[in-house]
Amino acid sequence: MSNANISNNPHGLARVFHWRRLRVVLAVCFVWMLLFSLTWEASYAVLVGRLLFGGFLTLSAFGLFERWPSRLPSWMARWVLQVIAVAVAVPVAMWIGYTVTTMGLDPPWWRDEKRLVGFGTFTFLGMLMAPWIAVTALLKQIRDDARKQALLFELERSEYARNALDARFRLLQAQVAPHFLFNTLANVRELVSTGSPRAAPVLESLIAYLRATVPRLNEPTSTLGQELELVRAYLDVMHMRMLDRLQFSVEADDASYELMCPPMTLLTLVENAMRHGIDPSEEGGRIDVRVTVKDGRGRAEVSDTGMGLASSSKGLGTGLANLRERLQLAFGGDAHVKLNDNVPYGVRAEIDFPARKEIR
Repeated sequence: MSNANISNNPHGLARVFHWRRLRVVLAVCFVWMLLFSLTWEASYAVLVGRLLFGGFLTLSAFGLFERWPSRLPSWMARWVLQVIAVAVAVPVAMWIGYTVTTMGLDPPWWRDEKRLVGFGTFTFLGMLMAPWIAVTALLKQIRDDARKQALLFELERSEYARNALDARFRLLQAQVAPHFLFNTLANVRELVSTGSPRAAPVLESLIAYLRATVPRLNEPTSTLGQELELVRAYLDVMHMRMLDRLQFSVEADDASYELMCPPMTLLTLVENAMRHGIDPSEEGGRIDVRVTVKDGRGRAEVSDTGMGLASSSKGLGTGLANLRERLQLAFGGDAHVKLNDNVPYGVRAEIDFPARKEIR
């Protein structure tokens, strides 16, 4: 439901003679017709005509002063003006109704005792009931307006909250981009500074990799298929740099490729495993990436045989905190990141999240 739909109230005559108001007038006229028909001696058409004319003229007075005049003195409340208008409209309507329906009769209705008593009865009951009906309608209108305003406020608040989350999400993504690029370029710099013959092919692989990855950095969502592609490309680059010191494997269930996740979800864990686990180790090590889907849940696991939690926990703090917050924004409290020791050595990072093909 949009704000435009909520605030799309009728205006002008459509508001004055809204079906909800007409229904009240018709119901009151019907009850009065039943009461007066027991002792009515004239035509029932006259009775119905007077009642309907009085009801519609009273309703018109109520609607007229609902919008006019556009400005009132500070000491005058509009609802008071409407109630007074309804009270005044009743005798005026009855006077006109009796005059029109007795036109041509002699003597005039105000000189006929029965008609004069009937006029007085209609007028008295109308002035007694109409203001109370008007007050009841005003109270209901106030409640409806308050309910609509509350709903509008809630929708606006939800919109602001959604925009704030989106802005926060994009800020976190912006933090991921330079963090990843600087770390990767630092690895290339080491090869260049040592004069390694692998520098040129690694740089070529990196350029091709960045051409594929940089356009995705600002995308709001990614699929695990795209994430796995980035991880393979990243590990290929790192393998060319380290050759004998890095082995890796990437495996995933077929059902996992279309699942949605925040961009750089898997790459953050793999980069941490590489930077804080494998790279500092003289022997190097192995990184295994595995993604599975079971019982409506996705599970991504990145394990390494590097230095272990004791030596890398400090370096993991910023990257994992960023990843946890991005998962929180994407899945609420339904996604979790865990770090455990990898037996016999190294670190195993796990992400458990809802298996969805779209992020709500």
